[in-house]
Amino acid sequence: MERARAERQQSLAQPQRSTQPPPAPANHEQPIRPVGKTDGTGVQLQCRRTGQLSFDPYSLLNGRLLRIEGDPALVGVDEGVAEAYRILRTQILHRLRTESHRTLAITSPGRGDGRTTTALNLAISLARDIEQHVLLVDFDLKHPSLSRYVTPRGSPGLIDWLAGQADLEDVLIDPGIERLTILPGGAPIRHAPQLCSSPRIRQLIEALKRHRTDWLILFDMPSLFAGDAVVAALPHVDAVLLVVADGRVSRKELADAQALLGAQCIGMVLNKAESGYARCGDGE
Repeated sequence: MERARAERQQSLAQPQRSTQPPPAPANHEQPIRPVGKTDGTGVQLQCRRTGQLSFDPYSLLNGRLLRIEGDPALVGVDEGVAEAYRILRTQILHRLRTESHRTLAITSPGRGDGRTTTALNLAISLARDIEQHVLLVDFDLKHPSLSRYVTPRGSPGLIDWLAGQADLEDVLIDPGIERLTILPGGAPIRHAPQLCSSPRIRQLIEALKRHRTDWLILFDMPSLFAGDAVVAALPHVDAVLLVVADGRVSRKELADAQALLGAQCIGMVLNKAESGYARCGDGE
């Protein structure tokens, strides 16, 4: 009995073997994390890989963006506005294709005319054409409104490319809308007018044309009279679309704009009209 007791005590003193299975090897692949959110717009942003950005188009621009449904048709928050953009798309495509134009600048006499909203809605509408890929460029480097809505704060953009700090492929964004690509402006800078008038602008436009020879390139420009950025870019774009807010522009400002743009102005969009329609017509 003493021997049995001694053997039992000896066995209890030995370390017990674990009956649990060994831990699985650590997975060194890091999970994908969101890069951030826009400030104040309620748009959820999540960067899955370089150049790929997903956002909720329904909440963009506080509901002023045309909604995309499963079918090819556009359905907007206001059907009248959606119809106006369908008409504008048809007119723009006809005019640009007739003249073999590929670059279109979108500007306005002043700030607050709805230029960025018009540019983004028009880009989406044009991209609904199954034969047309659209590149939308945020060219308002001092007040990059488009970038603020569709990219996280601090994301690289056109400014970084102009400064030689990023390659073109690194700053192009896929917003998740078929046949639409966006080139954001990046962080705003004070010396934007000087940068916009540099020789790099011509190099940029030519590089974008070479990037995809079948793309239609839209430029969300600064306000026409806010500086010389638009004037500096005019020789390098094929056509200009003028956005005018109803009741916010004087006859003199409109006349000055048409005189400055000349034959390059292929049309004018009357935005924020009382009827709720974004009316459009020839700039002549």
